[in-house]
Amino acid sequence: MIERLKSAIAMDARGSDRVVPPTGFTARLTVMTCAAMAFLAVFALALSMASGRLADRWSEALARSATIRISAPADQMTTQVQAVLATLASTPGVESFRALESDEMRALLVPWFGPDLPVETLPLPQLIEVVEGSDFDAEGLRLRLSAEAPGAVFDDHTRWREPLVAAAQRLRLLGVLSFLLIGGTMAGLITLAAQAALAANAQVIKVLRLVGARDLYIARAFVHRFTLRGLIGAAIGTVVGMIAVALLPNTEAAGGFLTGLGFTGAGWLWPLAIPPLAAAVAFAATRAAALRILRGIR
Repeated sequence: MIERLKSAIAMDARGSDRVVPPTGFTARLTVMTCAAMAFLAVFALALSMASGRLADRWSEALARSATIRISAPADQMTTQVQAVLATLASTPGVESFRALESDEMRALLVPWFGPDLPVETLPLPQLIEVVEGSDFDAEGLRLRLSAEAPGAVFDDHTRWREPLVAAAQRLRLLGVLSFLLIGGTMAGLITLAAQAALAANAQVIKVLRLVGARDLYIARAFVHRFTLRGLIGAAIGTVVGMIAVALLPNTEAAGGFLTGLGFTGAGWLWPLAIPPLAAAVAFAATRAAALRILRGIR
């Protein structure tokens, strides 16, 4: 037995883990933990990337659009609408504009009041959609409208755009924070599994020391084993997570926030970084735990 241990110690680093007997429950715990954490990490990454795309889409959709709302008595509405349209036609930086039809305004109110709303009988303001160009001057247009059409109010959607973009950015931050918490949880559970394995092999470690093995050599055996298990478990969880993301409802079926949740194009390559990161976490956690525990075993 002693001679066999000495022969094992004489081997290179790739065979160092053979000197430590395998422990069943820590192996299963490590693989299952890394698989579960990698699965959750895929969804955290998908949430973060989808939130970024959502913020960009909302910002782009509202950045160049504006609305003019005209509230005036019925006998003055046509006059003020024509005055606003004439003002827009002569305003530099206005790329396009058009007055919304009654059917379009009804469609805007349907989600709130239902499809049977009698728009024609209600004193609704007239809405004019404006698309801004590169040299658009919002303050200058406001001054011109106040002089030409006192009932017109210019809204550049800033008060709507900024909260939406801020909310999407916070969702992105939440995804990143979740990703970090998942990594921390993985490190903690792997540390516990490594400590259990070291405790279970305390007598073996003492014998290895008697035949000349150093702590770094013994730690390398556990680090190699747990790093490999972490890599295998994370690879399994990542593959299952990517399949689950791919099976999410498509854009037409999902709607709302779920629209675009997932990966697009080269974004599908990002989850492939999770297994190497999990292996790195397993390496660092196991090495720190092994060296700490070995110092306490005498």
